[in-house]
Amino acid sequence: MGVTIYIVNGPNLNLLGKREPSIYGERSFEEFLEELKHRLPNVQLVYFQSNHEGALIDFLQAHGWESAGIILNAGGLSHTSIALADTVAAIAAPVIEVHISNIFAREAFRQHSHLSRVSKGVISGLGLEGYYQAASYLQTLLLYPS
Repeated sequence: MGVTIYIVNGPNLNLLGKREPSIYGERSFEEFLEELKHRLPNVQLVYFQSNHEGALIDFLQAHGWESAGIILNAGGLSHTSIALADTVAAIAAPVIEVHISNIFAREAFRQHSHLSRVSKGVISGLGLEGYYQAASYLQTLLLYPS
């Protein structure tokens, strides 16, 4: 395989397909991940999900020094966690922040993310397709660094 990209999902994203399908869709992430692997055959995708902030930080610290890209959907922690933002700022791997819903069209508290200023880029509101867009960008970035 060409490059390794880590997909890191935070709290409640294990409920995709069940939780508020009008906002987050009706597919589980595991179902979508299989499709994503077929769409990106030259990318090794490593998936991690946790409902615990410390576990996310530990994972990012363990893998954020490799020459891989990271797609991070920290869920509600995006809006509250300075510690997670500090971790993203500290690691070497480029991080793309992804939100399934358009956080800018939702409640006021969701419209600010502590991760955005320390991420390489942000994708918001494209549904699960946002993960594909982020992975495609990272694949290009990793294969053809500028």
